[in-house]
Amino acid sequence: MDSATSDESIIAFDKWLETPPGAYVRAWEQACLDKMVADIFGFNAVQIGMPQIDALAANRMPHQWLADIRLHPRQSGSERAVALTLDSVELPFASNSMDLVVLPHVLEFSADPHQALREVERVLIPEGQVIICGFNPASLWGLRQLTGRLTGSHYLPRAGEFISMPRIKDWLKLLNMGVSHTHLGCYAPACRTERWLARYAFMDRAGTKYWPYFGAVYMVQAIKRVKGMRLIGPAWKQKPAAAPVAVPATNKHKESFDGKS
Repeated sequence: MDSATSDESIIAFDKWLETPPGAYVRAWEQACLDKMVADIFGFNAVQIGMPQIDALAANRMPHQWLADIRLHPRQSGSERAVALTLDSVELPFASNSMDLVVLPHVLEFSADPHQALREVERVLIPEGQVIICGFNPASLWGLRQLTGRLTGSHYLPRAGEFISMPRIKDWLKLLNMGVSHTHLGCYAPACRTERWLARYAFMDRAGTKYWPYFGAVYMVQAIKRVKGMRLIGPAWKQKPAAAPVAVPATNKHKESFDGKS
């Protein structure tokens, strides 16, 4: 996907997020992110893309930024102010400077998702964390999108490259980032109206129990691991060694008493 196609697909995705299915996805992702980021501590956190949700709302880090990968000439009431505009494959942050990076549907609309993920690994501090949101190809929505390529009637934005969760895990593993948590949600079929989505609300309640891997949206949380590093505990004071005690040596000399002097 080139840069021009990436920009067009992001614009199409922004419009899709205002539809009933988009609102359905935003509601689930906001609730899930609130739980995931609440217990992540540090100083610096950044959300890249998708200003329609507040991924850091429940986080308590003192320095938080909302960045986007395109200019927003006109913001709707549901969008927040964007602090800076950037390129996902070349982040304007120093290496080892971020405690948390959230990527809501950034990789699947990026011109180079591998490089975008490498940049995230670069800017994260050791033990820093990343949260990735994406559409699951192995779902009812993924199947609907696949058939849409044949019929020309797409349910999700056409140009998006939807990356499976196992594939994301493989990319993270290559970057020495260990996956700590995964979540899947939005089990309703690919309906276009709020009325029909509400009718299938029971599938969200049953999905996590009966078909947990077929949710339309997933989240992956990973931690940056640095080889050779280990946590150092307090320097405990050792008791001084006791003063050495002299031990008499045994005389191994054996005298002869054969009567001769």
